[in-house]
Amino acid sequence: MSPATPKETAKQVIWEIESTHPDLVEPLDKAFREVIDPEIGLNIMELGLVRNVALTDEDEKAHLTMIMTTPFCPYAPALLEMTRSRAEGTLEKPASIEMGMELWDVEYMEEGVGGDWGLF
Repeated sequence: MSPATPKETAKQVIWEIESTHPDLVEPLDKAFREVIDPEIGLNIMELGLVRNVALTDEDEKAHLTMIMTTPFCPYAPALLEMTRSRAEGTLEKPASIEMGMELWDVEYMEEGVGGDWGLF
């Protein structure tokens, strides 16, 4: 399966929801693009911060995993809550979010975005 979103990156991530509820990927992608990292000025999808979205039919709840660009990001609590809230609003179901321990890599960024930073 070749998902349309999230856009491919060098280290592409495939959310669990893509195989269980593929119709929800595009609305989530759109909602998450409204969450901007205030220090960087890019949205969380461009940065590749949302590492997984899962939705279980059993408990009707979404669970997200997200990482930050730096381990001690001062905006982490706000970004996590904004992302959780966008998921909950889009899916119209309760959502929980956890901060993953995976270290962010510039290769998680969408293709072409790094040029804006002068990285590529």
